[in-house]
Amino acid sequence: MELILKSNNEQSMAKILALAKKLNIVIEKKNDLAGEIEKEVIKNRILNFKAKGTLPFGDAAGWEREQREDRALPLS
Repeated sequence: MELILKSNNEQSMAKILALAKKLNIVIEKKNDLAGEIEKEVIKNRILNFKAKGTLPFGDAAGWEREQREDRALPLS
């Protein structure tokens, strides 16, 4: 069984860890900071993504201009 406990209260966590030790429960502590840094790196990679080479479907703006060049846009 796996149980994940999260708390900002150091005293409460110390009590839980002490109880777990008395009950011979194995404790694995993960560093949340490492996970947050990894999430931030992934987020930045997604936000700063630039495709390499030409687009496989061509220029979308050019296609739209060609499709609409014979129609007047209703500007009131």
